[in-house]
Amino acid sequence: MKKISIAIVVGLIAVLAMTAITQAADAPRRPNIVIILGDDLGFADMGVFGSEIRTPNLDSLAREGVRFTNFYTHASCSPTRSMLLSGIDTHVNGLGNMDEWTAPNQRGVPGYEGHLNDRVATLPQLLKDAGYHTYMVGKWHLGKQPDQIPAARGFERDFSLLDGAGSYWDMTNLTAASPKSVFTEDGRYLTRLPEDYYATKTYTDKLIGFIDAHRGDGKPFFAYVAHQAPHDPIHLPKEWRNRHSGEYDKGWDAVRQERLKRQIELGIMPAGTRLSERMWFVPDPIVLAPETKAVFGRKMELYAGMVENLDFHVGRLIDHLKKIGEYENTIFIVFGDNGAEGTDLLKVITGTPGTRDYAFAATHWSKSDPQAWGDPGSYVAYGPMWAQVSMTPFSQYKGWVAEGGIRNALIVSGPAVKRPKGSINHGLMHVADIMPTLLEISGVSYPKTLEGRDLPVLMGKSWGRVLAGEAESPRTEQDYIAWELFGNRTVRQGEWKLRWQFKPLGTGKWELFNIVADPAERKDLSAERPDKVKALATLWDDYVRKNNVILPSRSPYETMEDQLPKRVPADPGYPPLTYKQQFVPPKDMVADPKP
Repeated sequence: MKKISIAIVVGLIAVLAMTAITQAADAPRRPNIVIILGDDLGFADMGVFGSEIRTPNLDSLAREGVRFTNFYTHASCSPTRSMLLSGIDTHVNGLGNMDEWTAPNQRGVPGYEGHLNDRVATLPQLLKDAGYHTYMVGKWHLGKQPDQIPAARGFERDFSLLDGAGSYWDMTNLTAASPKSVFTEDGRYLTRLPEDYYATKTYTDKLIGFIDAHRGDGKPFFAYVAHQAPHDPIHLPKEWRNRHSGEYDKGWDAVRQERLKRQIELGIMPAGTRLSERMWFVPDPIVLAPETKAVFGRKMELYAGMVENLDFHVGRLIDHLKKIGEYENTIFIVFGDNGAEGTDLLKVITGTPGTRDYAFAATHWSKSDPQAWGDPGSYVAYGPMWAQVSMTPFSQYKGWVAEGGIRNALIVSGPAVKRPKGSINHGLMHVADIMPTLLEISGVSYPKTLEGRDLPVLMGKSWGRVLAGEAESPRTEQDYIAWELFGNRTVRQGEWKLRWQFKPLGTGKWELFNIVADPAERKDLSAERPDKVKALATLWDDYVRKNNVILPSRSPYETMEDQLPKRVPADPGYPPLTYKQQFVPPKDMVADPKP
């Protein structure tokens, strides 16, 4: 009798074990996640968003997935990155202002630390705790101290530039107070870079190495690919510099018109869409001498080459994931972090003749030969005229809260997308939505507390139903989104947008636009619709109260209207264009790069 009972028990155990194995085999694999972030990549810079620039690999992701035309980031890099990784508004997560531009009345205030603070949880932190490998390559710009670097905020492996910009060839920084950029690899501060370093290539090499190092353990991965490209300075290998020779000599007006025409044909923009007005300080290319137009055109040729080089290395990553059998189970999210860069960054960081920063600028301007543009030690940016092209058809560019500063192209592809391949969506989306979206897709809950601290409620809304084809937007017509940076502010609800900006690109008063009928923000309707101005201003006040928004005591733009050869003397209490002292890493956290 006992023998029969034991046999039955053993048999039941075997059946249960086989059932568990079968269920595990049948359970869907959690998807890999790859976020590809282009630094200063414009709305109209990819082929599938109307560009003449050749981006076949990014275009292929769009054709496999869905394009979004009403996707919003922030007006500058650190605020966007902070919301991407935390799902929390910038004035709560530590980037209420850019660290380099913090005003006196914002210093020491919670939410204005200038780095991603410890009051928020991060996406890689939560995914890592849930069993994901978490990798980062590229630009961080969210803090340099040991408790602020990628390894301290949830990334298992990283190869990261901690500064906001730098050379693509070496550790040269672009700020006078910081002659060397700061890099980390797997939580260690680097003393040097790999011998064959070129930023876009090396970031891709490192990520492929991270993925391969952990293949076969059954765990999915989250990869944050935060490329520098195409942020200035425009540095790129020689073989990428002449792919568009002479193509841009026709001038920025003609290229903008061509891009808009393609956008309408593609369905990115509705028929009848008009271009924003050319900014008053940008000359009509018709009046320029042929040699001058050729020099300006050369800048855009190099920029186009830089975007195409970025696309090439994205293709390397895609090809590798296909080779190892992970492509079909990978979600890709692609976008730019803000509007295109409309100011030559060199002008922003130069100062009074005789000072250290002015000497730095003079040294780098010495390489003025266009044939040397792109080489180590050269400095070139493409300027406001081409930034308007990158942001076709919108008004203005990075740093401002017009559509050209905060609206960008978005591509999502992979197993979570159930909409028809290659489809286009016009629903209202926001960068803070990415965290709740990916938590939902990966089956991870957002906690109420972390390490004994209460966490703020997520700002974003999941795209789950939108990606499934069950909704056009995660928002209702009553939901609103608001922004503030450098004192510029805006709020959007439904088809309406209320905007306040400092001069010279603003009026210093509220302006009202129907952003659906007028995406180029050509017609201010505030005088015709005072009721709508009042309603949206009330929403703005609500946003200020909920997020502890502190407007800066003065505008940084006051010192930017007269950039070169001199600038307005800085207020002793507010040096707006100077960077902090050179960062010195702890000696016990310094290492050479890994092979």
